[in-house]
Amino acid sequence: MASFMPEVQTAYPRDIVEIEDQPIIMPDGCRLSARIWMPKDAASDPVPVILEHLPYRKRDGTIVRDSLTHPWMAGQGYACIRVDMRGNGDSDGLMEDEYTPQELQDACDVIAWATSQPWCSGTAGMMGISWGGFNSLQVAALRPPALKAIITICSTVDRFADDIHFKGGCLLGENFGWAANMLSYSSRPPDPLIAGDRWRDMWLDRLEAMPFLAREWISRQTRDNYWKHGSVCENFGAIEAAVLSIGGWHDGYRNTISHLVENLDAPVKGIVGPWIHKYPHYAGPEPRIGFLQEARRWWDRWLKGIDNGAEDLPAYRAWLMDSVAPARWMDARPGRWIAEARWPSRAIIEKTLELGDGALGHVPMTRPVPVNSPTDCGSQAGEYFPFAYGPELPDEQSPDDARSACFDGDVLDAPLDIVGAPRLVIRARSDKPMAQVAVRLCDLRPDGTSALISMGVLNLTHRRSSEAPELIVPGEVLEATVTLDQIAYRIPAGHRLRIAVSTACWPFIWPSPERATVKLESGRLDLPCRTVHANNDECSFERPVGATPWRHETLRPSASTREMETDAATGVVTTVIFNDAGENRDLEHGLILGSTTRERWSIHPDDPLSATAQIRWEQTGGREGWRTETVAEMEMRCDREWFFVTGRLVATEDGATVFERDWDKKIPRRFV
Repeated sequence: MASFMPEVQTAYPRDIVEIEDQPIIMPDGCRLSARIWMPKDAASDPVPVILEHLPYRKRDGTIVRDSLTHPWMAGQGYACIRVDMRGNGDSDGLMEDEYTPQELQDACDVIAWATSQPWCSGTAGMMGISWGGFNSLQVAALRPPALKAIITICSTVDRFADDIHFKGGCLLGENFGWAANMLSYSSRPPDPLIAGDRWRDMWLDRLEAMPFLAREWISRQTRDNYWKHGSVCENFGAIEAAVLSIGGWHDGYRNTISHLVENLDAPVKGIVGPWIHKYPHYAGPEPRIGFLQEARRWWDRWLKGIDNGAEDLPAYRAWLMDSVAPARWMDARPGRWIAEARWPSRAIIEKTLELGDGALGHVPMTRPVPVNSPTDCGSQAGEYFPFAYGPELPDEQSPDDARSACFDGDVLDAPLDIVGAPRLVIRARSDKPMAQVAVRLCDLRPDGTSALISMGVLNLTHRRSSEAPELIVPGEVLEATVTLDQIAYRIPAGHRLRIAVSTACWPFIWPSPERATVKLESGRLDLPCRTVHANNDECSFERPVGATPWRHETLRPSASTREMETDAATGVVTTVIFNDAGENRDLEHGLILGSTTRERWSIHPDDPLSATAQIRWEQTGGREGWRTETVAEMEMRCDREWFFVTGRLVATEDGATVFERDWDKKIPRRFV
């Protein structure tokens, strides 16, 4: 596997100093712990602030990317503040949920504190990936006076439609997976070297107050006020700060960049590469970019007022991916950078293709096509948001194609660039009151492989509204639009397009209560095609650079596997996932951090009610002579009317159990 570490730079325009633990006291008295990098002479030559506000533990959890990023930016004349959210890492308080009003207010209060310091020039930016990208947008919508710009990476504008919980009204498998993840992440203790003698009381208080987020997230099955909170699409006009939005084609949050560039009135630019869920100066697949240089240009323009042309950059820059043989992982993704001065682009036209009798072209179907996929269809889809440099990308699609209704286009006589969000509009009948469809747009390659271009899913009870879903009237014709994820993909001459429609996509989405037959009466694919192929539409980036990497000792290397098992006696099919993040010791302060994850996603091809998910997380930590461990286990099952979710959390110190708790929740199913 290729190395994705950026080129190391250690000489900066300004010498820097690091504050390992800066207490920031909130108005209610809660002490937040911050790590700050800033120029040594900031007191005499004040600088703007850049805030990253996360629950992921600055002491060890995000230390790899923090080490690469924040010292480098501080050396360019900024104070970079990495705050542990309340109830996490070395900060006081208790955590309740993601993106709470308290979390967002804390971020506003940190900005107010920082910009009042003598070393600050009075302006602030906010940045982050995933959680930090989400709350950067959400805080920007609150308009704290000093916040002038943000950089949001791998984030969303709509918490119900395009987050890790639901998609197209379907319950994502990752909703349960992320709840297990957070139960594990939030169970770790603060560092006694930072928290002092209170560390054990802080830890036990957190464990006692631990929210069981699976119940909260799974029970809210429509787009209610809970999901509207923090969804900046409710009022794009609330954001006045300049926004740089970045994402990756192999990430679950790839749609946000287009949504922001299209809808914001504030200064906004977008960049999309071929990446997984990582910062783009060390992301894979290649090519990486000089993210820090792009960020510096953004901050210099909007926080320092330097006239550097940042506002004149193309509105939308994207990596147009070439066709390659599908694989669970690839170090590099061939293609080229393209640039659009405006977005939506006038260079993109909509091409319409009809679903025919097994064909995709200009002749509509003459007879209905029934779709009733085995419930284990979907195993080739890959992870919702690949995070590891390992087997998490979409695989060869033929096994799932064989369980779907497929419509194949003619052999292309010229390359076709698909740039945007394809849509499939269907007229269909269902024999059950609840059903779902998964739509995959595939590249049929001359080597015989089927490569995923983009996909979308839709719970047909949400076809008109996710706020007020409605049951299907069996046998009646319904109309629905399935919007596929944004993509930039070049299909060469000699290849063919395929639309594959299935009624299952396990374990990507949870199955409907009954195995339904959806009979397609007609369908139309609206395909966004880019007409510009000249070299003058290309763009480039500087090489990726970073500060000195994290100094650590590897105690156990990382490893990742993904396998399929079929029980010969029962016919149950199980996807088995193992991720070992390894175990490492920090060479500066000595903390040890390690984790492993084991997942089992089981289902019988004929029985959607057999769906079962099991996840076990183990977290190890401590120092020489002092060890902690937490084990979080969760399981999810269902029947026609209920979801059943259980959890168990055990924490130990030096082998002795200090905390254990069990959860057993019964959650009603509503249109899911």
